[in-house]
Amino acid sequence: MANSKQAEKRIRQSLIRRDRNRAAMSRLRTSIKQLRTAADSDVAKAHELLPSTLSLIDATARRGVIHPNAAARRKSRLTRLVNRAEAAASTATAESSD
Repeated sequence: MANSKQAEKRIRQSLIRRDRNRAAMSRLRTSIKQLRTAADSDVAKAHELLPSTLSLIDATARRGVIHPNAAARRKSRLTRLVNRAEAAASTATAESSD
């Protein structure tokens, strides 16, 4: 329980920030899941989703919801995932046309 006006205000602020951070993380996780499923099934859609997902990761890090190094790691892994999916799709297309 808060014993001062300052403590009461800090509690109010932390609740607002927690809700904002939870919403941002939820949005980020949803975007990453959509990108991962698209990379498995539809490479063209994954290629379209990649810039918006990377931008969302940057925005989340800029707001301090995730650490900048965590943002860089996620961006790197997702980019690598999409690039490998594109390479596999182009290899499969080249082999099927032979």
